[in-house]
Amino acid sequence: MKRILVPIDFSQEAENAAKVAASIARRTGGEIYLLHMLELPVNTIDPAEMNTMSTEPQIIYFMKLAHKRFEKFKALPFFEDLKVIESVQFHQTFSGIIDESKKHEIDLIVMGSQGASGLQEMFIGSNTEKVVRRSEIPVLVIKTDIDEFKIDHMVFASDFTKECEHSFDKVINIANLYDAVVHLLYVNTIHNFSTTKSINKRIDDFISDFDMPKYTKSIYNDISIEKGILSYAREVEADLITLNTHGRSGLSQLFNGSIGQELTNHALRPVMTIKIK
Repeated sequence: MKRILVPIDFSQEAENAAKVAASIARRTGGEIYLLHMLELPVNTIDPAEMNTMSTEPQIIYFMKLAHKRFEKFKALPFFEDLKVIESVQFHQTFSGIIDESKKHEIDLIVMGSQGASGLQEMFIGSNTEKVVRRSEIPVLVIKTDIDEFKIDHMVFASDFTKECEHSFDKVINIANLYDAVVHLLYVNTIHNFSTTKSINKRIDDFISDFDMPKYTKSIYNDISIEKGILSYAREVEADLITLNTHGRSGLSQLFNGSIGQELTNHALRPVMTIKIK
């Protein structure tokens, strides 16, 4: 995780994400790319006329304003002694983030979120959800201000199918970076019930080809996959929840589209999604 991209809208949520990104960059010797997608006031500039002489003064004006805000943002103390690169782009937010991540060969995207209820609620209908769905690289979502980002315990929630193996090395890399315990979690529900014996065999087969860090195996029974993940993460006091996603339907694919209710549980812990190739 040498190159870390943080989308910035200068909100508190963006600052929370940048603070975590800075902590990771300091540990890995990495650099941070701060990206602001410039949203211009309605009727100020016609996107179809972005290159015309009549719109150039307005573009320059708003670009200067954005860079001025960046000067203050980059002066935040957690950026000290880190290489920080700023960029201001005119683009649709979520697609611009994806394009910039490819352009700069980014290893990790760190995003802030205002989501409050459950894992699905955190993403659906937001730019974060769209980035999670389309990103080929891991996306770390931060929801609160974290004084010191560390990972002693991380949950990897999965169905442990063969297709998930291709991205599991990224989970191991994160665990090794922080010397963290990986809690391998399978949530058993009435709608996708499997026997303990078959689940244990599936997990054992899944990890057999990997040089595993410290880990535990857990089968957790709950009324839904989402609720099970959140409840188990609380029990082990997880510092990070990691999930696999499918590209076409994001988290809803993980949960088989069955989670529609708003849960009282709040996924305030950091959540990292890793796309299944």
